[in-house]
This record gives sequence, structure tokens and C-alpha cells, in this order.
Amino acid sequence: MSKKHFTSFTIILVSIMAFFFLNLILGTISIPLRSIWNIILNTGEESLIWQNIIWKSRFPQTITALFAGAGLAISGLQMQTVFRNPLAGPSELGISSGASLGVALMILLSGSLGGIALSKVGFFGEVAISFAAIVGAFVVMGIIIAISQRIRGNVILLIIGVMIGYIANAIIGVLKFFSNDEDVRAYVIWGLGSFSKVSGDQVYTFAGIMLVLIPLSFLLIKTLNLMLLGESYARNLGLNIKRSRLYVITCSCVLTAIITAYCGPIVFLGLAVPHLCRTIFQTSDHRILMPAVTLAGASLSLFCNLIARMPGMEGALPINSVTALIGAPIVISVLFGKRKNEISE
Repeated sequence: MSKKHFTSFTIILVSIMAFFFLNLILGTISIPLRSIWNIILNTGEESLIWQNIIWKSRFPQTITALFAGAGLAISGLQMQTVFRNPLAGPSELGISSGASLGVALMILLSGSLGGIALSKVGFFGEVAISFAAIVGAFVVMGIIIAISQRIRGNVILLIIGVMIGYIANAIIGVLKFFSNDEDVRAYVIWGLGSFSKVSGDQVYTFAGIMLVLIPLSFLLIKTLNLMLLGESYARNLGLNIKRSRLYVITCSCVLTAIITAYCGPIVFLGLAVPHLCRTIFQTSDHRILMPAVTLAGASLSLFCNLIARMPGMEGALPINSVTALIGAPIVISVLFGKRKNEISE
């Protein structure tokens, strides 16, 4: 690792720690810094309300943002590498649309057929919605994997994934048309994305799953580097293209499915972070890029969560609005920078 890379990693790590503590400190309710330290260190007798705010709201939300950002960034990097497409992201194969369809069927049909708004059931409703999102995402993932075993072209697979997304969105549109306003509103709010949906024991389950999936994704670093060389050259080096593509797509889809189930569809993080890291580190080597996007994704996600619930604001902004406002300019600036370099050369 070069000195420049080491410096960049250090800056990103410092930003993660800074944003992590700022997420605990800042919020709509002002809590003295000393009281926050006492709550974290379990020293002193602080207000029970303040303790609940830190441990049952801000801490789970911060942990969720950290792991969701890291997972989406890894998924985005894998998708862009396997499809050799700079605009590929975690949602391009229709996984997010599948999760959204599962949630739509659960929320909208529960109100239309059962007469009970699932969003009003409380904890049971939240668990049911998460389960529906996982089922929907994994059904689409199964379809994509089955198709990937039958066709060789990455572009065709990508187009099929986009078409599956359109079909899912069309079904969701029909369900919205025949559903009552309360159910539609509950679904729309879920679709805006939020890191605050994971609370209580759910955050430990989510963190545990991500602590398994993220290290497993690092096992694909060598495979991803070989894929950069092109299929013919990689095959000559002994890489089984069909099997390797299956592994990468499966890893990316599982990460996206789990994060979407717990947080809703989060846009632009998976698309923007790989571009940002390639610009910062000036390399395509996944031995550098994989840890880079993991850390940068966590940092950017924490920053977006911080912006979404800045002090002085009632409630919180939809996280998708914040990630789009931050992620879109990043992608545009990187693409313009690349174009400028090509012209100068």
C-alpha cells in the first residue's frame, strides 16, 4: 500500500469515527455532551428518557447506517465490475423492485383484503414487512440466477433485470390504484427509505448478518480483479466465468436484499461510492477498492443520516432524498472529471 493510499484510508477512518459520534450527539432533542458520555460509559445517573434516546433510537440508527452504507457500496462495486458498466448499481437487477413488490403485496393487500392496515399493527407489522421484503427480493434473485446460468451476455442479463424491475413496478402501480389512501401512504413512506426502522433487537440481527456477509464478499477480490481483464483473458488464467459471475451476482443480490428488507430501497450510495473511491485512490485494483468502498460507504451513509435529522428539524428527511442530493453530484463530477482527462490526453 502506497503512502497516498494509507493517508486516504486514515482520513476515511477518522471521518467514520467523527460522523459516528456526531450521529449520537446531534438530534432533534438536545442532550448535553457530558450526559452522552456518561450514558455511553455507563457512569452516573442520567435521565431514563435520554438513555432511551441514545440506546433505543440514535445508536441503532447509527449502526444501521454504518453497515447499510458499507454493504450497498460493496454491492455497487461488484455490479459495476461484473457488468463492466459504470452506471450499474445494487438495484439494477430488480432486487430492490422485488423487495418493494413483496412489501406492496403485504401492506396493500392486507388493507384491501383483510381490512387491517399492517402498518398499524406495530412490531408484528414491522417484522412482517421485513419478511415480505426478503421473500420478494430472494424470489427475484432466484429468477436472475436461473437466467444467468442460461445466457452468457452480461448486457442481456442486465436488461432482463431492468425489465423485471419494470414488471414489479407495474404490479405495484395496480395495487396502489385499488388500495385505500392509508395503505398507499404507509407503502410510500417505506419506499422513501430510513435507517430508523431497525430498532431494539433487530439492530443486532442486522449487524450480525452484515458482519458475516461483508467479510465473505472480500473472498471475491481475486475473482473481480480477473474479471477486469476481460472474459477471454480471465478464462485463459483458469477462471470459470459462469461460476464466478454466479458467485458475484449472488453476493451482491443478498447484500441488497437484506439491506432493502431492513431499511427500504436506498438509492445512489451503491452507485456513487465506487466512482468516488476510484477517483480518490486512482486504482482499479480490488485489493484496494474493496476495503475503500466499505469504509467510504459507511462514512457517506453516516453523513447522509446526519443530514437527514439535523438539529432544529422536526422529524427527519427521507434518507433517499439526502442520498440522491449527495450521490448524484458525486457521480456527475466524477464522470465529468474522467471526460476532461480523456480530452486532455
